[in-house]
Amino acid sequence: MKIFFSRIIIIAAFFIGLAHAEVTRIEITGRSPFAEGKVFGAAGAYERLEGRMYFETDPRNAANERISDLQRAPRNAGGRVESWADFFLLKPTDATKGNGVLLYDVNNRGNMLALWTFNDGERTNDPKSESHAGHGFLMKHGFSVLWCGWNGEVQADDTRRLLCGLPVATEDGRTITGRAHLEISTTEKVFSRAFSWSPWGIGAAFPSISLDNTDATLTMRPQRDAEGIEIPHGEWAFGRMEEGKFIPDATHVYVKAGLRPGWLYDLVYTAKEPRVTGLGLTALRDCVAFFRHGAAKENPLAGAVQKACVFGISQSGRVIHHFLHEGLNTDEQGRAVFDGALIHVAGSGKGMFNHRFRMSTEFGTQHEGHLSGSEFFPLAPLPQTDPITGASGDSLARSRKSGHTPRLLFTQTSTEYWSRAASLLHTDVEGKGDLTLPDDVRVYLVAGAQHLGRSDGSPGICQQPRNTLDDRGPVLRALLLHLVDWVKHGKTPPPSRHPRMEDHTLVSFDEWKSQFPKIPGCRLPTQAYQPPRLDFGPRFHSQGIADIIPPKAGKPFRTLLPAVNADGNETSGIVLPEVAVPRGTYTGWNLRSPQAGAETMLSPLDGMFIPFAKTKAEREKTGDPRLSLEERHPTREDYLSRLAKAARKLHEEGFLLEEDVARIIERASAQ
Repeated sequence: MKIFFSRIIIIAAFFIGLAHAEVTRIEITGRSPFAEGKVFGAAGAYERLEGRMYFETDPRNAANERISDLQRAPRNAGGRVESWADFFLLKPTDATKGNGVLLYDVNNRGNMLALWTFNDGERTNDPKSESHAGHGFLMKHGFSVLWCGWNGEVQADDTRRLLCGLPVATEDGRTITGRAHLEISTTEKVFSRAFSWSPWGIGAAFPSISLDNTDATLTMRPQRDAEGIEIPHGEWAFGRMEEGKFIPDATHVYVKAGLRPGWLYDLVYTAKEPRVTGLGLTALRDCVAFFRHGAAKENPLAGAVQKACVFGISQSGRVIHHFLHEGLNTDEQGRAVFDGALIHVAGSGKGMFNHRFRMSTEFGTQHEGHLSGSEFFPLAPLPQTDPITGASGDSLARSRKSGHTPRLLFTQTSTEYWSRAASLLHTDVEGKGDLTLPDDVRVYLVAGAQHLGRSDGSPGICQQPRNTLDDRGPVLRALLLHLVDWVKHGKTPPPSRHPRMEDHTLVSFDEWKSQFPKIPGCRLPTQAYQPPRLDFGPRFHSQGIADIIPPKAGKPFRTLLPAVNADGNETSGIVLPEVAVPRGTYTGWNLRSPQAGAETMLSPLDGMFIPFAKTKAEREKTGDPRLSLEERHPTREDYLSRLAKAARKLHEEGFLLEEDVARIIERASAQ
């Protein structure tokens, strides 16, 4: 019999009386069968548990010394700082039937992505049905899958995003204020925007101390290297437009003439009420530590977890890199949290996840976000020196010092080389030489793919149809199983596979431009993202406090790009069958449309697909230098045979599972 419980009824509230209890209470507000009780192979049926965890963080514990403003957070009678986070757990009903691995999915702006990624399931923040389970990959392999809130900016909405509650820092009991900078841009003309990464206000901004804009400035420019035009104070205000009516609001900016599509608006103002943002990272740490190490009385996974792995896409991947950079993979009791990490499409970035008056949703791209600070030295996971500043460092130095560095797989698409500075993960900061990665790190490029995988082929805000390559699930499924074998059995995954300077598969923009074919109607970019060296002042990296707002922008780090062949397709990395035996050109870049503004600049995270002409006569008529489909593939059978051969080769090399080889061939046969 299936039993369902209302999520608003507290099923269990465990009070944890440990001497070192980072998790002091867990409330399970819902517990029910997953996917209508479906049985997933040897792991059996799964159940879902959801609720809220309550934390107490000790400011005196060395494990927390990197948390900015922790000493300024309010403390309880025990001298600890309180916070909370929503959590959601999917596990075998009999947890001992699982594979012994807890997979933690770092939510992205409150959104769960693991089932969508690995199971091809319907995307949701409330997984319960068979459609959410997809083909059941994670369940069939026996993973327990965990999520919790970590991002204090995320606000509640009807999609049930995961939330967390973080305290506000104060100074001697008084509200802390300080200068803040936000870059605001839009792809359509609007008259107001939230202080947020998204136009829908997903992230709660730090409010202005006053609705009076006298001490604030708002400038506009068509692109970052242009001179800023200051908007007179009487032409803008702190407020928002709703149904044609202006409403004063300390977390929105209103421009009387409207915000121009594609233009960059820089707001500098005095903010108040800084959250202790880094406590989101300790919530992540302590949630996983509880389910990994917690005693049977309170922990539904007690005795069932041998290893823990963490997975994150985009912002979530940057969270993982930053988490390790801060040395947080050791909990307050000195225990390791994660044994392995799969970091997808994060480029070389970390982020503003432990800084005062900074938005964790922001990041840099070729057109937008140059002053966000998402790329900062050290960029690579090994010791290096910046010859411009003289700084030395290793992004994993603190984790290595603790002895708790997980084994790391970084996966990138072409977009990350164009828009997220991915080459800096494996080259020096001047782009003059390849780096030799440590034995516990792998870096893989999925050639020709775009940031979030297959699109529907529509242009969106771009000039060309967006990329239709299905890269996300097939490659990540294979690599996740490699990661499990690595952390459980010491079996190493395939060697890194990314472009390199030494074999001329990693090249400068000018060299790439000379390689890319002259496709009729296809304009080329003017440059890729080159993140600037930013100076926020002397306390920024030590205390998370910016003294220079906006930051001073210095010489950019030099990024490089994957080389391409005569078709415009990349030749290095994991070359999926659709790229090895192509029907068109797949890229990780696409230019913005005139309607979206800034039409000479890259769309932030989009690639494109430009099909080949069907016949030789057709391509000659348009002047397309790329061979037509009839010249490449004399028959349908010839095309499918070559595609299948390429798929099986990747399977033999460890980059595709047998089930995904079959899916790729089946999909191609249906086209």
